Amino acid sequence: MSFARSTRTTVVAAAAAAVTTAAVALLPQPAPAVSGGPTNEVGTWGTAVDTTSFTLSDQTVRNIVHTSVGGSGLRISLSNAFGSVPVTFDSVWVGVAGEGASIEPGTNRQLTFGEDEAVTVPVGAEVLSDPLPGDLPPASTLAVSIHVVGDAGTVSGHKLAHQTNWVSTPGDHAADEGAEAFPTPTNSYAWVESAVVETPQQVDTVVALGDSITDGDKSTTSLNRRWPNYLARRLFDRPAPLQYGVMNAGISGNRVLADGSGVSAQARFDRDVLAQPDVRTVVVMEGVNDLRWDFATKPADLINAYRQLAARAHARGVCIVGGTIAPWEGGSRWSAQREAIRVQVNQWIRTTGEFDAVVDFDAALRDPQRPTRMLPAYDSGDHLHPGDAGYQAMAAAVDLEDLECRR
Repeated sequence: MSFARSTRTTVVAAAAAAVTTAAVALLPQPAPAVSGGPTNEVGTWGTAVDTTSFTLSDQTVRNIVHTSVGGSGLRISLSNAFGSVPVTFDSVWVGVAGEGASIEPGTNRQLTFGEDEAVTVPVGAEVLSDPLPGDLPPASTLAVSIHVVGDAGTVSGHKLAHQTNWVSTPGDHAADEGAEAFPTPTNSYAWVESAVVETPQQVDTVVALGDSITDGDKSTTSLNRRWPNYLARRLFDRPAPLQYGVMNAGISGNRVLADGSGVSAQARFDRDVLAQPDVRTVVVMEGVNDLRWDFATKPADLINAYRQLAARAHARGVCIVGGTIAPWEGGSRWSAQREAIRVQVNQWIRTTGEFDAVVDFDAALRDPQRPTRMLPAYDSGDHLHPGDAGYQAMAAAVDLEDLECRR
């Protein structure tokens, strides 16, 4: 399989074209993206799985995902981590996304699992598809279509995708290239958890762990303007061995210290970060919801949790970059007392040395004239979440060399 119109000679050569091309088509014959030298698998796209509000029975969901790094042998993972019953998928296809729910003609390909077209996923488990032969350029927008047999029960997925996805009328429509059978838009992902590709061995995975700000809340829907998307675009300018797959493990409303919107960052760290393919670095930016809802009533509450995350990452040989908490005066549940804790926590993040590096999102987003507030040009309007320009500024604040640390 290949998702390019012509054979690429390097990952970098394809990157520029892929970033500026709205849709690409499949080659009629497979063309390997990785030739010669050792390789490994990395995550080119990912989302953090939680429960969703879907009610599905004998229907197909078309999930639209936007990848980061290019590679070969595309594999898709499907999750039933929070499901209430085992789920059977008897038809799973992936193609190049077209307009709306349509797929670019000739690009849709069926996935298999252990060479079978159908797979049953137990409660709490996930499955990884067999690799599709051939080449996937960077920055590809794919449609992953999944037909579920019977009543799906509680659907695992991602509630706030900030991407328009599609639900079908009853029946298996995963192979359809047209949009006719997909009348219902949704802002959630169903079951799809990651996209994995084979790359040169030097290429690794970066995971962004966070809350709604990492999830991209208030960014423009379906335009991939979350800060991890902007980070991936910056990485396209680097030589192929210095690129990374970027996976977004943000959950809107998530907290470090307590379950709520998703299980806590501490509880999901292994599944959403350490279990991802060939992770070199995790960027952690989370804590504002602990402050807003008074789960962190003193700096030590968050500091001790951050120390635990750092220790767990280091025990697995993974680097961890600490992100400071952004200002939110004027936003929901801000107070001078909570602000004082934020300032002290940020000072610890900047100076502790327990993180391998720091990205100062606070400094990148704040108004120099009033540092307790977000700069108006970066503010989405709710004084808590950045808009598109703010997310771009966050990605620009990341020192790309900090992603390269070795442990």
